[in-house]
Amino acid sequence: MKYLVTGGAGFIGSHLVDELMSLKNEVTVVDNLSSGKLEFLKNNMGKPGFTFINGDLVNSKIAGETVRDCDVVFHLSANPDARKGITDTRYDLEQEVLVTYNVLEAMKINALKKIVFASSSTVYGETPGIPIPEDYGPLLPISIYGACKLASEGMVSAFCSTFDMHAWIYRFANVVGKRATHGVIYDFINKLGNDPSELEILGDGTQCKPYIHVKDCVDGMLYGLGHASERINVFNLGSDTYTNVTAIAEMLVKAMMPGEVKFKYTGGDRGWIGDVPQVRYDVSKINKLGWHARYTSDQAIYNAINEILGK
Repeated sequence: MKYLVTGGAGFIGSHLVDELMSLKNEVTVVDNLSSGKLEFLKNNMGKPGFTFINGDLVNSKIAGETVRDCDVVFHLSANPDARKGITDTRYDLEQEVLVTYNVLEAMKINALKKIVFASSSTVYGETPGIPIPEDYGPLLPISIYGACKLASEGMVSAFCSTFDMHAWIYRFANVVGKRATHGVIYDFINKLGNDPSELEILGDGTQCKPYIHVKDCVDGMLYGLGHASERINVFNLGSDTYTNVTAIAEMLVKAMMPGEVKFKYTGGDRGWIGDVPQVRYDVSKINKLGWHARYTSDQAIYNAINEILGK
Protein backbone atom coordinates (compact mmCIF):
# COMPACT_ATOMS: atom_id res chain seq x y z
CA MET A 1 0.00 0.00 0.00
CA LYS A 2 1.06 3.57 -0.66
CA TYR A 3 0.30 6.21 1.96
CA LEU A 4 0.73 9.97 2.12
CA VAL A 5 1.02 11.43 5.62
CA THR A 6 0.67 15.19 5.84
CA GLY A 7 2.27 16.52 9.01
CA GLY A 8 4.18 13.26 9.21
CA ALA A 9 7.18 14.79 10.99
CA GLY A 10 4.98 15.84 13.90
CA PHE A 11 4.22 14.13 17.19
CA ILE A 12 1.36 11.85 16.13
CA GLY A 13 2.31 11.76 12.45
CA SER A 14 5.81 10.41 13.06
CA HIS A 15 4.46 7.56 15.20
CA LEU A 16 1.98 6.75 12.43
CA VAL A 17 4.83 6.74 9.89
CA ASP A 18 6.83 4.36 12.09
CA GLU A 19 3.91 1.93 12.19
CA LEU A 20 3.13 2.14 8.47
CA MET A 21 6.79 1.57 7.59
CA SER A 22 7.05 -1.37 10.00
CA LEU A 23 4.22 -2.99 8.03
CA LYS A 24 6.29 -2.70 4.82
CA ASN A 25 4.24 0.01 3.16
CA GLU A 26 5.41 2.85 0.94
CA VAL A 27 5.10 6.15 2.81
CA THR A 28 5.50 9.73 1.65
CA VAL A 29 5.61 12.48 4.26
CA VAL A 30 4.99 16.15 3.53
CA ASP A 31 5.68 18.59 6.37
CA ASN A 32 6.76 22.23 6.60
CA LEU A 33 8.63 21.50 9.86
CA SER A 34 6.98 24.41 11.67
CA SER A 35 6.34 22.10 14.62
CA GLY A 36 7.48 18.73 13.29
CA LYS A 37 11.11 17.63 13.45
CA LEU A 38 13.24 15.64 11.03
CA GLU A 39 14.74 13.78 13.98
CA PHE A 40 11.33 12.18 14.55
CA LEU A 41 11.72 10.49 11.16
CA LYS A 42 15.36 9.46 11.50
CA ASN A 43 14.51 5.76 11.83
CA ASN A 44 12.94 5.82 8.37
CA MET A 45 15.24 8.15 6.44
CA GLY A 46 16.95 6.25 3.64
CA LYS A 47 14.73 3.20 3.90
CA PRO A 48 13.26 1.79 0.67
CA GLY A 49 9.73 3.09 0.15
CA PHE A 50 10.12 6.19 2.33
CA THR A 51 10.07 9.73 0.93
CA PHE A 52 10.17 13.05 2.76
CA ILE A 53 9.03 16.33 1.18
CA ASN A 54 9.66 19.63 2.93
CA GLY A 55 6.70 21.74 1.87
CA ASP A 56 3.85 23.90 3.14
CA LEU A 57 0.44 22.71 1.96
CA VAL A 58 -1.02 26.18 2.39
CA ASN A 59 0.53 26.60 -1.07
CA SER A 60 -1.92 24.95 -3.47
CA LYS A 61 0.86 24.29 -5.99
CA ILE A 62 2.83 22.28 -3.45
CA ALA A 63 -0.34 20.40 -2.49
CA GLY A 64 -0.99 19.58 -6.14
CA GLU A 65 2.57 18.31 -6.60
CA THR A 66 2.65 16.12 -3.47
CA VAL A 67 -0.89 14.77 -3.07
CA ARG A 68 -0.84 12.12 -5.76
CA ASP A 69 -0.13 8.47 -6.46
CA CYS A 70 -1.22 6.92 -3.17
CA ASP A 71 -3.96 4.66 -1.82
CA VAL A 72 -4.78 6.62 1.34
CA VAL A 73 -4.09 10.18 2.50
CA PHE A 74 -3.58 10.56 6.26
CA HIS A 75 -4.18 14.27 6.78
CA LEU A 76 -2.57 15.23 10.10
CA SER A 77 -1.05 18.54 9.07
CA ALA A 78 -2.33 21.30 11.39
CA ASN A 79 -1.44 23.77 14.09
CA PRO A 80 -0.81 21.52 17.13
CA ASP A 81 -1.33 24.19 19.80
CA ALA A 82 -4.94 25.25 20.42
CA ARG A 83 -3.80 28.33 22.34
CA LYS A 84 -2.14 29.94 19.30
CA GLY A 85 -5.53 31.11 18.03
CA ILE A 86 -5.79 33.55 20.95
CA THR A 87 -3.01 35.71 19.52
CA ASP A 88 -3.23 34.83 15.82
CA THR A 89 -6.78 34.20 14.63
CA ARG A 90 -5.72 33.61 11.02
CA TYR A 91 -3.19 30.86 11.67
CA ASP A 92 -5.70 28.01 12.12
CA LEU A 93 -7.73 29.26 9.17
CA GLU A 94 -4.72 28.86 6.92
CA GLN A 95 -3.03 25.82 8.44
CA GLU A 96 -6.26 23.89 9.05
CA VAL A 97 -9.11 24.95 6.76
CA LEU A 98 -7.13 26.16 3.72
CA VAL A 99 -4.64 23.32 3.92
CA THR A 100 -7.47 20.79 4.20
CA TYR A 101 -9.16 22.33 1.16
CA ASN A 102 -5.89 22.20 -0.81
CA VAL A 103 -5.38 18.54 0.11
CA LEU A 104 -8.95 17.63 -0.88
CA GLU A 105 -8.75 19.57 -4.14
CA ALA A 106 -5.49 17.82 -5.01
CA MET A 107 -7.14 14.48 -4.20
CA LYS A 108 -10.02 15.33 -6.51
CA ILE A 109 -7.68 16.28 -9.37
CA ASN A 110 -5.64 13.10 -8.91
CA ALA A 111 -8.70 10.84 -8.38
CA LEU A 112 -7.64 9.79 -4.88
CA LYS A 113 -10.57 8.38 -2.92
CA LYS A 114 -9.60 7.79 0.72
CA ILE A 115 -8.73 10.34 3.40
CA VAL A 116 -8.14 9.88 7.12
CA PHE A 117 -8.58 13.20 8.93
CA ALA A 118 -7.24 14.06 12.39
CA SER A 119 -9.90 16.09 14.18
CA SER A 120 -10.38 16.88 17.86
CA SER A 121 -12.72 16.83 20.84
CA THR A 122 -12.64 20.64 20.63
CA VAL A 123 -15.30 20.52 17.87
CA TYR A 124 -17.90 19.77 20.58
CA GLY A 125 -17.30 23.02 22.46
CA GLU A 126 -18.52 23.43 26.03
CA THR A 127 -20.55 20.31 26.77
CA PRO A 128 -22.41 18.97 29.80
CA GLY A 129 -20.42 16.67 32.07
CA ILE A 130 -21.64 13.50 30.36
CA PRO A 131 -19.98 11.19 27.84
CA ILE A 132 -20.44 12.85 24.44
CA PRO A 133 -21.24 10.62 21.44
CA GLU A 134 -20.32 11.44 17.84
CA ASP A 135 -23.88 12.54 17.00
CA TYR A 136 -24.03 15.13 19.81
CA GLY A 137 -25.18 18.55 18.67
CA PRO A 138 -25.24 21.35 17.98
CA LEU A 139 -21.47 21.57 17.70
CA LEU A 140 -20.45 25.00 19.02
CA PRO A 141 -16.65 25.25 19.42
CA ILE A 142 -15.30 27.85 21.84
CA SER A 143 -11.80 28.12 20.32
CA ILE A 144 -10.54 29.17 16.89
CA TYR A 145 -8.72 25.83 16.79
CA GLY A 146 -11.94 23.88 17.40
CA ALA A 147 -13.88 25.99 14.89
CA CYS A 148 -11.32 25.30 12.17
CA LYS A 149 -11.27 21.58 12.96
CA LEU A 150 -15.06 21.55 12.59
CA ALA A 151 -14.91 23.57 9.36
CA SER A 152 -12.38 21.09 8.00
CA GLU A 153 -14.65 18.17 8.92
CA GLY A 154 -17.37 19.88 6.92
CA MET A 155 -15.04 20.31 3.97
CA VAL A 156 -14.09 16.64 4.10
CA SER A 157 -17.75 15.62 4.24
CA ALA A 158 -18.68 17.85 1.29
CA PHE A 159 -15.87 16.60 -0.93
CA CYS A 160 -16.69 12.98 -0.11
CA SER A 161 -20.33 13.44 -1.04
CA THR A 162 -19.60 15.48 -4.17
CA PHE A 163 -16.61 13.59 -5.59
CA ASP A 164 -17.21 9.98 -4.49
CA MET A 165 -14.54 9.91 -1.78
CA HIS A 166 -14.48 8.07 1.55
CA ALA A 167 -13.34 9.51 4.86
CA TRP A 168 -12.37 8.39 8.35
CA ILE A 169 -12.63 11.32 10.75
CA TYR A 170 -11.13 10.84 14.21
CA ARG A 171 -11.93 13.22 17.05
CA PHE A 172 -8.90 12.68 19.24
CA ALA A 173 -8.89 12.88 22.99
CA ASN A 174 -5.76 14.54 24.40
CA VAL A 175 -2.86 12.57 22.90
CA VAL A 176 0.27 12.02 25.02
CA GLY A 177 3.56 10.24 24.58
CA LYS A 178 7.15 10.49 23.41
CA ARG A 179 7.93 13.30 20.89
CA ALA A 180 5.15 15.55 22.16
CA THR A 181 5.94 19.19 21.35
CA HIS A 182 3.13 20.76 23.36
CA GLY A 183 0.53 19.87 25.98
CA VAL A 184 0.28 19.70 29.75
CA ILE A 185 3.13 17.22 30.36
CA TYR A 186 5.45 19.15 28.04
CA ASP A 187 4.57 22.44 29.76
CA PHE A 188 5.03 21.01 33.27
CA ILE A 189 8.45 19.54 32.44
CA ASN A 190 9.64 22.89 31.08
CA LYS A 191 8.33 24.76 34.11
CA LEU A 192 10.00 22.38 36.56
CA GLY A 193 13.21 22.66 34.58
CA ASN A 194 13.15 26.41 35.15
CA ASP A 195 12.11 26.24 38.82
CA PRO A 196 12.18 22.82 40.54
CA SER A 197 10.71 24.22 43.76
CA GLU A 198 7.39 25.44 42.34
CA LEU A 199 5.02 24.33 39.58
CA GLU A 200 2.53 26.76 38.10
CA ILE A 201 -0.75 25.03 37.19
CA LEU A 202 -3.12 26.92 34.91
CA GLY A 203 -6.66 27.10 36.28
CA ASP A 204 -7.66 25.43 39.53
CA GLY A 205 -6.31 21.97 38.69
CA THR A 206 -9.72 20.31 38.51
CA GLN A 207 -9.84 20.37 34.71
CA CYS A 208 -10.51 16.76 33.77
CA LYS A 209 -10.23 15.14 30.34
CA PRO A 210 -9.61 11.80 28.63
CA TYR A 211 -6.01 11.17 27.58
CA ILE A 212 -4.90 8.62 25.00
CA HIS A 213 -1.39 7.28 24.45
CA VAL A 214 -0.03 8.05 20.98
CA LYS A 215 0.48 4.36 20.19
CA ASP A 216 -3.19 3.70 21.02
CA CYS A 217 -4.09 6.68 18.84
CA VAL A 218 -2.22 5.26 15.85
CA ASP A 219 -3.62 1.78 16.46
CA GLY A 220 -7.17 3.15 16.62
CA MET A 221 -6.80 5.09 13.38
CA LEU A 222 -5.55 2.05 11.49
CA TYR A 223 -8.19 -0.21 13.02
CA GLY A 224 -11.03 2.09 12.01
CA LEU A 225 -9.62 2.42 8.51
CA GLY A 226 -9.57 -1.34 8.13
CA HIS A 227 -12.95 -2.10 9.70
CA ALA A 228 -15.34 0.81 8.96
CA SER A 229 -16.72 1.20 5.44
CA GLU A 230 -19.30 3.99 5.41
CA ARG A 231 -18.74 6.92 3.08
CA ILE A 232 -17.98 9.12 6.10
CA ASN A 233 -16.85 7.37 9.28
CA VAL A 234 -16.66 9.57 12.38
CA PHE A 235 -15.18 8.25 15.63
CA ASN A 236 -14.29 9.58 19.05
CA LEU A 237 -10.82 8.15 19.63
CA GLY A 238 -9.82 7.77 23.25
CA SER A 239 -11.00 5.97 26.35
CA ASP A 240 -13.92 6.33 28.75
CA THR A 241 -11.57 7.22 31.61
CA TYR A 242 -10.29 10.66 32.62
CA THR A 243 -7.47 12.41 34.45
CA ASN A 244 -7.43 15.81 36.12
CA VAL A 245 -4.59 18.31 35.85
CA THR A 246 -3.50 18.12 39.49
CA ALA A 247 -3.19 14.32 39.20
CA ILE A 248 -0.92 14.80 36.16
CA ALA A 249 1.22 17.26 38.13
CA GLU A 250 1.49 14.81 41.03
CA MET A 251 2.51 11.94 38.73
CA LEU A 252 5.13 14.06 37.02
CA VAL A 253 6.60 15.46 40.24
CA LYS A 254 6.86 11.96 41.68
CA ALA A 255 8.73 10.77 38.60
CA MET A 256 10.91 13.83 38.10
CA MET A 257 11.68 15.59 41.39
CA PRO A 258 13.13 14.06 44.60
CA GLY A 259 12.03 16.90 46.90
CA GLU A 260 9.00 18.99 47.77
CA VAL A 261 7.35 20.98 44.99
CA LYS A 262 4.80 23.68 45.70
CA PHE A 263 1.80 23.84 43.36
CA LYS A 264 0.80 27.38 42.39
CA TYR A 265 -2.65 27.60 40.76
CA THR A 266 -3.51 30.57 38.54
CA GLY A 267 -7.21 30.12 39.41
CA GLY A 268 -10.42 29.83 37.46
CA ASP A 269 -12.11 26.76 36.05
CA ARG A 270 -9.94 26.55 32.89
CA GLY A 271 -6.37 27.01 31.79
CA TRP A 272 -6.87 29.58 29.02
CA ILE A 273 -9.51 31.23 26.86
CA GLY A 274 -10.98 28.53 24.63
CA ASP A 275 -10.02 25.67 26.95
CA VAL A 276 -12.83 23.19 27.62
CA PRO A 277 -12.25 22.26 31.28
CA GLN A 278 -14.47 19.18 31.51
CA VAL A 279 -14.54 16.62 28.69
CA ARG A 280 -16.21 13.21 28.81
CA TYR A 281 -16.01 10.86 25.83
CA ASP A 282 -18.43 8.21 24.63
CA VAL A 283 -16.22 5.75 22.75
CA SER A 284 -18.81 2.99 22.41
CA LYS A 285 -19.00 3.41 18.62
CA ILE A 286 -15.40 2.40 17.95
CA ASN A 287 -15.53 -0.12 20.83
CA LYS A 288 -18.46 -1.86 19.12
CA LEU A 289 -16.38 -1.98 15.95
CA GLY A 290 -13.88 -4.04 17.93
CA TRP A 291 -11.24 -1.55 19.03
CA HIS A 292 -10.42 -0.62 22.63
CA ALA A 293 -7.61 1.54 23.99
CA ARG A 294 -4.98 -0.58 25.72
CA TYR A 295 -4.33 2.07 28.35
CA THR A 296 -6.65 3.97 30.65
CA SER A 297 -6.25 7.73 30.77
CA ASP A 298 -4.09 7.51 33.92
CA GLN A 299 -1.96 4.75 32.40
CA ALA A 300 -1.47 6.78 29.22
CA ILE A 301 -0.23 9.74 31.29
CA TYR A 302 2.03 7.53 33.43
CA ASN A 303 3.59 5.83 30.39
CA ALA A 304 4.03 9.13 28.55
CA ILE A 305 5.83 10.71 31.52
CA ASN A 306 8.25 7.80 31.80
CA GLU A 307 8.90 7.76 28.05
CA ILE A 308 9.57 11.49 27.89
CA LEU A 309 11.88 11.35 30.91
CA GLY A 310 13.66 8.32 29.46
CA LYS A 311 12.79 5.96 32.30
